[in-house]
Amino acid sequence: MYIPKPIDLSGIELPGSLLALTDRIAENVHDVWAAGRIAEGWTYGAERNDALKTNPCLVPYAELSDSEKAYDRNTAIETLKLILALGYVIEKPGSGEAEL
Repeated sequence: MYIPKPIDLSGIELPGSLLALTDRIAENVHDVWAAGRIAEGWTYGAERNDALKTNPCLVPYAELSDSEKAYDRNTAIETLKLILALGYVIEKPGSGEAEL
């Protein structure tokens, strides 16, 4: 039986400058997902239907429900936290300042 064991990131806090990235990353996560679905033949539909390959989330990120946006934002936040927890430094180009 599979038991997920994600790295504990509860002690990692993102600096404000990285929090600002979360929406942009979340939008890209959604776009990557949507591009993959569309490439598999999925289209927009008012209800998800696996047989017809329709999904109501095949819309631009800005048109997603708040709960769908929150799912993508959480993915972005947890990814950024993991990068920091693994010891990487994220630096904005041209700023000369690293985010720890």
